[in-house]
Amino acid sequence: MSPFRFLKNTFLLGFLTALFAIMPLQAQVQVGAQDINNYIPLLKGKKVAVVAHAASQVYTTKNAVHLIDTLRSHHINIVSIFAPEHGFRSREDNGALIRDEIDSLTQIPIISLHGKNRKPRPEHLAEIDILLFDLQDVGARFYTYLSTLHLVMEACAENNIPMILLDRPNPNGHYVDGPVMEDAYKGYLGKHNIPIVHGLTLGEFAKMINGEGWLVNGIQCELTVIKNQAYTHQTQYDLPLRPSPNLPNAQAVNLYPSLCLFEQTPFSIGRGTEKQFQGYGHPLFRGDYSFIPRPNFGAKKPKLEGEKCRGEDLSNHPKINRLELKWLIKAYAAYPDKENFFSPQFVKLSGTKSLEEQIQKGWSEKAIRKSWEPQLSAFKKTREKYLLYPN
Repeated sequence: MSPFRFLKNTFLLGFLTALFAIMPLQAQVQVGAQDINNYIPLLKGKKVAVVAHAASQVYTTKNAVHLIDTLRSHHINIVSIFAPEHGFRSREDNGALIRDEIDSLTQIPIISLHGKNRKPRPEHLAEIDILLFDLQDVGARFYTYLSTLHLVMEACAENNIPMILLDRPNPNGHYVDGPVMEDAYKGYLGKHNIPIVHGLTLGEFAKMINGEGWLVNGIQCELTVIKNQAYTHQTQYDLPLRPSPNLPNAQAVNLYPSLCLFEQTPFSIGRGTEKQFQGYGHPLFRGDYSFIPRPNFGAKKPKLEGEKCRGEDLSNHPKINRLELKWLIKAYAAYPDKENFFSPQFVKLSGTKSLEEQIQKGWSEKAIRKSWEPQLSAFKKTREKYLLYPN
């Protein structure tokens, strides 16, 4: 029965039908985990390892069920769970080292990939027939789920374990921007020569890792991607659950790639408040907005704890479609101790030494952005080969 059956005016009916057809409605999007008919049969009779966290949910029209519970309801033999940064329950602080444990409800071993291991060891995979990967990413190079994907793919390739990736939308997949990572600064916060905002889902990025030969010695992971449905890169997709403790809402997720650059400066981006990644401030900065970081969920020891920070509240800033540098430039210009504004680890986030040097020399944002070419354009061309969804 048509949802418009009550409408008598055929013009209005036609208008609303066309409107709903072109609107990027989040309700229409189905994440890969919902497509159980395409992956449950591949797991039947197999010993399965799962990479998952709190946001690994299977959504229905009525509720959400965690992937592990969904698999168990289909009698899938889950041998182990691998957990990324922040842990299986997504409660741990940024950068916290997490220990292995046994899940109290299911008695399934949970192996941390953010503790003594960041890559599954051969003994972790010795009894495994297949690995299922389902993490919610936010589309920034330094968000560590990207490195977890790389290392898990590499471990699977080395141990001849096929991998099924349940894809999820990228909430920052509507644009590509930022300086491209240089080899000298590669590490856990960036393992690939890509810009800060890459505009790919994890399914697309996994295909790029294979296709570009980025795994050690160019080895290939046997990869199956279960795609999202009714999704394009211009679909506005607000995450139903926070993917990590300090990204509580769509505004924080949208601002994260730009404000994360503050992490390696003296400024706070709101850790220890209820507006994480929705503003910035420092005790020496001037501004009408103020906040005091205090220990809370996801920030047991926040930067500038107990100090009154002044700055800008960006919680109502319009959605951004590029990597914004204006706030970082403004903060640098106002900070008195310029020699100590950028920490030595800033290059791990920016991926290049030139960004801090350009800001120090007073370059305009326009000039800095121009310097990202032609590497940024070259990446965009490479990216096109791996797209699973319309741009």
